[in-house]
Amino acid sequence: MQGPCTSLKRRTMQIFKRGLGILIIFAISGMGTTCAQSAIDKLQPLVETSARRLAIAKQLALAKWDSQAPVEDAARETRVITDAVKDGELRGLDRTFVVKFFAAQIEANKFIQYSLLANWHRVGRAPAHRLINLATLRRELDRLQAGLIQELVDTAPTRASSACPADTAKAVGKYSKAHKLDARSLLAIALDRALAATCTF
Repeated sequence: MQGPCTSLKRRTMQIFKRGLGILIIFAISGMGTTCAQSAIDKLQPLVETSARRLAIAKQLALAKWDSQAPVEDAARETRVITDAVKDGELRGLDRTFVVKFFAAQIEANKFIQYSLLANWHRVGRAPAHRLINLATLRRELDRLQAGLIQELVDTAPTRASSACPADTAKAVGKYSKAHKLDARSLLAIALDRALAATCTF
């Protein structure tokens, strides 16, 4: 027959084991959350640089409004993608992937330009602005392109994961929330388009 002390010790050990098990479950769950957050955080610089590239679209649209130049510039687009492929391959990126990624970047930028120009045509004028040097803008785009190449290299393992589409969407969402962008805003929609070819799995 067990005494009251023995019974109390047994109950205490059972409670301790159950508590330890719960702590282990919480720890494992927390590890999963940390991994997901880590992937989103790793993609954040790529999202931010892509957003900075898209921010130049308004200036490009204004420059083209002033010069009456078309949004489409096939020669420039070919040159951008060719240079990106060359730089990307030197850094170990797949040629086909680089072509698709930067084609998406270009299409997103043109989407903003077309939308803005159409709005300005509807109201009959563009916003007041200083004269814009298109060559200066393109040098900035080239600088941002180098940054995107580096970030694609840095995020290669993350982008190869099956969770990449969800992580990329969440990284864009995190950026939009931090910058108070409505999900239906022109920049938010264009950012989703710009990063549609991010994953490689």
